[in-house]
Amino acid sequence: MKRSSTLRWQLLAFACCSLSALACRPSVTGEDVKNSPEGKACGPEGKIEDAEDNNNQVIVQDGRSGYMYTFVDKTGSTITPTAGEQGGVFQVSPGGANGSQYALRMTGSISQASIVFAGMGMNLVDPKGPYDASKYKGISFWAKKSPGTTPLVRIKVPDKSTDPDGGICSACFNDFGLDLKLTDEWTQYVIPFYTMSQLPGWGAPHVSSIDPKTLYSIQFQVNDKGQNYDIWVDDVAFTGCP
Repeated sequence: MKRSSTLRWQLLAFACCSLSALACRPSVTGEDVKNSPEGKACGPEGKIEDAEDNNNQVIVQDGRSGYMYTFVDKTGSTITPTAGEQGGVFQVSPGGANGSQYALRMTGSISQASIVFAGMGMNLVDPKGPYDASKYKGISFWAKKSPGTTPLVRIKVPDKSTDPDGGICSACFNDFGLDLKLTDEWTQYVIPFYTMSQLPGWGAPHVSSIDPKTLYSIQFQVNDKGQNYDIWVDDVAFTGCP
């Protein structure tokens, strides 16, 4: 079974050579990506945050020590927990994936203004700075949305080219990421770094790929105008260990 899965993955990679970047992305919830070299699960050292310690800091290991936070635009969108810029301190919520006790959660509404966003994230080191994740090949997590709320969320991974602290970007925050459509059930998502891209039409610079040696944080962001959102995330981890 493992050999068959590997062969399917190799054939997919070969096909990508003649397809657009969007067309060659594998299903982020499929078994092929989970069994691929980039998506395979790491050991305990790869886990970034599972919320089970019921605090606002990521799991302190392998050089990681950052804290979780929320952020929101200034044009009418709302978010709970209160954004750090507004004096808030992130709190985890009861009820995690696979019967666990806690998860990361953000709720609120998105306004109808021209530029809107709300999100939650976790810095990888503290004080904030670049983290060398080059031994990993991607990120996995479990996620869901509550019934009657928008399913649209984007995972974003700021690096030296897109985070202002990297000192490179003249138009920042167009981070490498991937747009997802969540369901009402807990589902595992596996996102190899090579499937992430910047959005077209804005931001500077635009570079060919994310730089795993200089990752600043992992973020989950909603931009669906006029919609309520209630996003749950759990068991965030790096994948593709050597």
